[in-house]
Formats: sequence, C-alpha cells, structure tokens
Amino acid sequence: MDQDQLFLEQVVKALVDNSNDVVITRTVDEMGVLLTLTVHPDDMGKIIGRDGNIAKALRTLLRVVGMKHNARVNLKINEPVGGKRVGLEHEEKSVDQVVDELGR
Repeated sequence: MDQDQLFLEQVVKALVDNSNDVVITRTVDEMGVLLTLTVHPDDMGKIIGRDGNIAKALRTLLRVVGMKHNARVNLKINEPVGGKRVGLEHEEKSVDQVVDELGR
C-alpha cells in the first residue's frame, strides 16, 4: 500500500465508528493520484465535518504527503447510496416556476 493511501486509512479509521467499512481505492493518471474514500453512511458527518472543514483538512494533509513524494494527491469522498444531504434538499421545478419565482 502506498504512503498516501496508508496515511488516509489510518486517519479516517481513527475518526469513524465503523472502521471496517472504510474502503480506499487509489488510481494514478496524468493528473496525479486520486484517492477515493467510501465510508459507512453513518460516518459521513465525521468525515465531512461542519462546513466541510474535516474534508478540507484531509485534502490539505494529503497534498503535503503527496509533495513529499513528488505527486499531486486528490481526495474524492463517495456519497453513500441513500445518503442524507441535510439542507440541500430541493424539488424539481419547471422553467416556468423558476421564472415566476424570480419575478416576485
């Protein structure tokens, strides 16, 4: 396992309650390294954090780890199936409905 993937695994498993459900895949292409993180749906809040602060910190730390090994490391966090996006619920609206709301 590569250093960046091992680092992310250790940090994430320390943060979540369901550490056995942590899955990290690593892909390399011309853009650099992409680490894709999947966790138990109940642990998403612990990984994202308030206003996304934990996710931002994880990405920053991974960039530092990548710089040490001359690689650009990015983190993608998979949203679980049936995930709850609090505050982001929206209904489907027609163009006419949106135009009517803008005219108010």
